[in-house]
Amino acid sequence: PDLLEYYWLEPANAFEPFQDYDVGLIALAFLQGSFAYGGWNFLNYVTEELVDPYVNLPRAIFISIPLVTFVYVFANIAYVTAMSPQELLASNAVAVTFGEKLLGVMAWIMPISVALSTFGGVNGSLFTSSRLFFAGAREGHLPSLLAMIHVKRCTPIPALLFTCLSTLLMLCTSDMYTLINYVGFINYLFYGVTVAGQIVLRYKQPDIHRPIKISLIWPVIYLIFWAFLLIFSLYSEPIVCGIGLAIMLTGVPVYFLGVYWENKPQCINAFVSKST
Repeated sequence: PDLLEYYWLEPANAFEPFQDYDVGLIALAFLQGSFAYGGWNFLNYVTEELVDPYVNLPRAIFISIPLVTFVYVFANIAYVTAMSPQELLASNAVAVTFGEKLLGVMAWIMPISVALSTFGGVNGSLFTSSRLFFAGAREGHLPSLLAMIHVKRCTPIPALLFTCLSTLLMLCTSDMYTLINYVGFINYLFYGVTVAGQIVLRYKQPDIHRPIKISLIWPVIYLIFWAFLLIFSLYSEPIVCGIGLAIMLTGVPVYFLGVYWENKPQCINAFVSKST
């Protein structure tokens, strides 16, 4: 094969910068790139619906994360082999451009594959995120309306509808990368708090039952990466991260009106009863 095909994979060219290095932009790139690997946490939301979750949950995570990482990394290597960085940046859909350059008359496979992949990602996100709202409402952290389930299918329909409405609101912005920054910053903020909580509980309650237990070295490594990601993302894009925090704080009035305010007028309770 022609050695020019591997030009942008050679170390001397692969790390050639198109602009000055900036640690904030590097952190932001990690934040946006990690969005593609964000499915690692979804199965934790649906442990109640898994068969033998204490065996199958770790097994699913150990199999899926290396497999998805392998596929994504080698897909990107294929893109860089076929296209220059300038072509990658200029393309609105890298996989489609890749297919047009290499697959000829079969290039139509790529947009269909991207659509199926996107549909699968959205389906998984809706399936798991609604369960998160459902569990939060059941524990008293969200309005009790979101803890209701369908009487026959046992699906959390109010939580699904709430997820649909909040998703449509987020789509008001036309810049997908800004939306990823909003969601990514808040996601990783809570991921870090959750992982830190695991370390705190390990020391404060060392004897409680833990069906799944891992070494603390992994949470510590994650928190180091997490701190780098959030601090420098906030430094690089303070307005975007600030808006993400503002979106998060919109949940405060919802909590006070839906949970903290116990003596609601009867008309509100009647409305909820009729609507459900």
